[in-house]
Amino acid sequence: MTATENLTEDERRDLELAEQARQNSGDWDSVKPGKAANFGQSFGRLIGLLKPHALAFVFVSVLGALGVVLAVIAPKILGEATNLIFEGVASTALAEQFPAGTSQEVVVDALRGAGQTDLANMIAAMSDFTVGAGVDFEALRVVIVAVLAIYVVSSFLSWIQGYVINVIMVRTMWRLRESVETKINRLPLSYFDKVQRGELISRVTNDIDNITQTMQQSLSGVVTSVLTVVGVLIMMFSISWQLALVALVSLPFMAVIFGVIGPRSQKAFNTQWQKVGRLNARVEESFSGHALVKVFGREVDSREKFQVENEELYEAAFKAQFLSGVIMPGMMFIGNLTYVGIAVLGGLMVASGQLRLGDVQAFIQYSQQFTQPLSQLGGMAAVIQSGTASAERVFELLDADEQEPDALDAPAAVDGQGVIEFENVSFSYAPEHPLITDLSFRVEPGQTVAIVGPTGAGKTTLVNLIMRFYELDGGRILLDGQDIAELTRDDVRSRTGMVLQDPWLFAGTIRENIRYGRESATDQEIVDAATATRVDRFVHSLPDGYDTVLDEEASNVSAGEKQLITIARAFVAQPSVLILDEATSSVDTRTELLLQHAMAALREGRTSFVIAHRLSTIRDADLILVMEHGDIVEKGTHEELIAAEGAYWRLYRAQFEHAATDELAEETAQTEA
Repeated sequence: MTATENLTEDERRDLELAEQARQNSGDWDSVKPGKAANFGQSFGRLIGLLKPHALAFVFVSVLGALGVVLAVIAPKILGEATNLIFEGVASTALAEQFPAGTSQEVVVDALRGAGQTDLANMIAAMSDFTVGAGVDFEALRVVIVAVLAIYVVSSFLSWIQGYVINVIMVRTMWRLRESVETKINRLPLSYFDKVQRGELISRVTNDIDNITQTMQQSLSGVVTSVLTVVGVLIMMFSISWQLALVALVSLPFMAVIFGVIGPRSQKAFNTQWQKVGRLNARVEESFSGHALVKVFGREVDSREKFQVENEELYEAAFKAQFLSGVIMPGMMFIGNLTYVGIAVLGGLMVASGQLRLGDVQAFIQYSQQFTQPLSQLGGMAAVIQSGTASAERVFELLDADEQEPDALDAPAAVDGQGVIEFENVSFSYAPEHPLITDLSFRVEPGQTVAIVGPTGAGKTTLVNLIMRFYELDGGRILLDGQDIAELTRDDVRSRTGMVLQDPWLFAGTIRENIRYGRESATDQEIVDAATATRVDRFVHSLPDGYDTVLDEEASNVSAGEKQLITIARAFVAQPSVLILDEATSSVDTRTELLLQHAMAALREGRTSFVIAHRLSTIRDADLILVMEHGDIVEKGTHEELIAAEGAYWRLYRAQFEHAATDELAEETAQTEA
């Protein structure tokens, strides 16, 4: 349950006006989480998450380097196999022109003398040639075994590398989720007043999942691809610098693709994930208010709004995927052009005797190994763009302003009876719209204070200040003589029990939901609290009693029964200050009367605040505070306020005169019928 659910319509209006004012003044960044400056900064911060695993990453890089070295050497060795076969076949073919055993020099001179210069150059480039020698199968076997061994070891090293990287990624994302969870608990309620719940859920789930997939899919591939490119370049230059330059011609074109499409792809992915967050917020809103949507017949309107946002997400996702999808085909096209150039030039160099056939074959393999990782880097660039866009959204959450931490030298809370004092308290959700100004009053232990007033008067805000959900703009609130601003929030809230108008229960048993108020509560204390709050009377009608499991929406109990459970949860906490914010609004009249008697006994010795709209429920309060526009305009007992014929008298008269008028109209209608 977010803080906005505790705000009245007027208070929400104040927040909206404050947000609009900040937007118009250009000071929106002071309330809204800051955006990442750019892709480079966000990506660098994303990589920075791996810092705790720096040694493991070095180990992975070493494994990757060894694996790449082996994989890069293999084509060169395999080219020797091609040379052995080609030279053996050539020596056999020339046996028809020259006697067996003729040396390489004699054959070359004879061919040049006969005008067969290209063939002579090819024979001259061979390392070991003798007419009629044939294929050296023993040497060929050694080469093939060596190549197979290299590929097996290289694959094994790659597997270890992938395994270690996956371990690093899983642990890194675990820490990121822990950081987000910790951050959420440190954020002030004012942050949740401005961020939709569905949007927040999307960042915590969808965006972090996308970051996880990005890191798992791309990091290992990026390391391997970069090392492969470097290793292949070294091998290509060792074979032929001319062919290596042809291969390098592709790099500027690939850089252009990255430079032109990359930023647009990043922006499109950022928009896509923003649309995902908005759509999640829309779906969450529709599902949580599904009953009201049907009651007011707004299914068509809800569906149309969903279709509009779904269409926006489709367009954003299509643009992002299209732009990212262009990168890899473009890289492959450039790689294929490079392949053609190398094949043509390599063939000419073999014919001219500048290279051996096996060297050209090895170089063609290297050209594929060179363009393939570059193409993979292009494909991974799309994944990284998407993951970095999600990372920006998560970093926005992590960079949001936190509530001020408790002082390290905060005094310990004293044991007291629960005396509450307001001294010149001022508070506003926005400086432009003051809500509570110069409020002062004192509540003695054991007193029940009822807070009444029209919607937007500041009733719920008043009790939120007691709980330190918001910090004061001026004045102070004392709990047993101690300023709550100097105490830790845990000390303040541990002495306070609160029951809200909208009941909140989690998925678990009824016993667990009641024990949520105080973890150390015994089963008997739970039963006693349930009995006092009339929970016990309906629990025994359930199949498993107190062990009945409630689902996430607690749909297997009624709205009134939900509220009774939350009241029992507050009572089992044994607070010195009890706050009931319209706590009986969801129960029937008979249950409410029984509950009033139970609360009278349980409030004994406790300071109790009761926010109520039905004035008949607070007639026995020791003190009634009447609020209008954030100020207490009247205070006293029910009888005193009625006698004064002021604001309380007008509220009381309006309620009961309307009720009497409605009853009279109903009786008249029945009589006429």
